[in-house]
Amino acid sequence: MLQGVGVLEALMFTRRFCLILPALVCALSVSFSAYAENELRVMVHSSFSLPKPLLAQFESRSGVKLALIKGGDAGEMLNKLILTKANPVADVVYGVDNTLMAKAISAGVLAPALPEAMLDKQLGLGASLAAVDYGYVNINYDKATVAAGKQALPKSLEDLTQPAYKAWLVTPNPATSSTGYAFLLATIASMGEEKAFAWWAQMRANGLKVTKGWSEAYYTEFSRNKGKYPLVVSYATSPAAEVFYSKTPITESPTGSLNLPGGVFRQVEGVGLVSGGAQTEAALKFMGFMLSDEVQQALQTTMWMYPAKPSVPLAPVMKHAQQPESYAQMEPARIAEKGAQWVARWTQVVLK
Repeated sequence: MLQGVGVLEALMFTRRFCLILPALVCALSVSFSAYAENELRVMVHSSFSLPKPLLAQFESRSGVKLALIKGGDAGEMLNKLILTKANPVADVVYGVDNTLMAKAISAGVLAPALPEAMLDKQLGLGASLAAVDYGYVNINYDKATVAAGKQALPKSLEDLTQPAYKAWLVTPNPATSSTGYAFLLATIASMGEEKAFAWWAQMRANGLKVTKGWSEAYYTEFSRNKGKYPLVVSYATSPAAEVFYSKTPITESPTGSLNLPGGVFRQVEGVGLVSGGAQTEAALKFMGFMLSDEVQQALQTTMWMYPAKPSVPLAPVMKHAQQPESYAQMEPARIAEKGAQWVARWTQVVLK
């Protein structure tokens, strides 16, 4: 995911949810019309990153010319597909996840069914998306700052509402960050709606810091990067990324994961056919490529996610990315039905 700090900022899932006005549909269509008819149009979110030699190898072996279209944050990307549904701007899409799946299906932008061999029932993305990778949104902590303060780490989300942990946590805003959104969903799934929002109100009173996106939270406010807050809502793979991209070789990550009950959400990302898109045969080849052992290995240290295929070994550095024993789960249909209401309520409780 990172090649120094700048790339880490770009790739650690600062996928903001944006509203795309209908007036932009025409501009989008014009923008994407430049792609040649014989190219496979692949819509991806802004955090998509695979080694260029690997992509070139796919093109050479398959005879498929790729036209990668960066669609912005995952939510923004889906909105673009919805707004251009009548004249699809892509043939295949990667990056629709379990928080957006139901919205994508109800909007009719995904082909209704994929070949059975591509589907992973354990990761639960239904018949329209083949699971490619998964990851966990959780709370990370700065080891040095916590040790210097001589305050034990919290053992629960409830602990964070106590005076001892005042002004400890920074989180991205769920209205503008998919990282923050996933964390909000985790609290609701584990506590129930009423208790979750009561907890958020207590956190506001106890000095919770809110930022627009993940980059600001991690690189400006987190104490690891000279901010004031020793805890940050981030990813289970962030400690491994710290080791991988350290300017000097290190054997232990300077950060760790707090997999607190109710504070972990599993995100599963998939690849699917765009309804009405052309190049179906080439699109299926690309989907097979995303499920190949080579890609499943590479995405671990480029996009910092875990491979969907359990047969693919984890990269050595992923030993620093502790997978939580438990995590929050929520039906995608419920997220699609209630998500906007929850974000609006969170805004009232935490920011107003």
